[in-house]
Amino acid sequence: MKEKLPAGLLGIFLGVLGIHKFYLGYTKEGVTTLLISLLTCGIGASIMAVIGLIEDITYLSKTDEEFADTYVYNHKSWF
Repeated sequence: MKEKLPAGLLGIFLGVLGIHKFYLGYTKEGVTTLLISLLTCGIGASIMAVIGLIEDITYLSKTDEEFADTYVYNHKSWF
């Protein structure tokens, strides 16, 4: 089972690359984040970094049960 702490930390430190999405099993969303960051010459990377930070604060603010229900079982991939 995926845990919220590693997902949150990956998003904080590597969210611009979508690594937290890959960790949670959201391959399509991870590739989207990665491509936006790489193909926009940094403009999209700053936006994806902010989105990653918001997502990871959301991950870490949930209880373990809420995190598992929302992101592991129900596959809510964005925010």
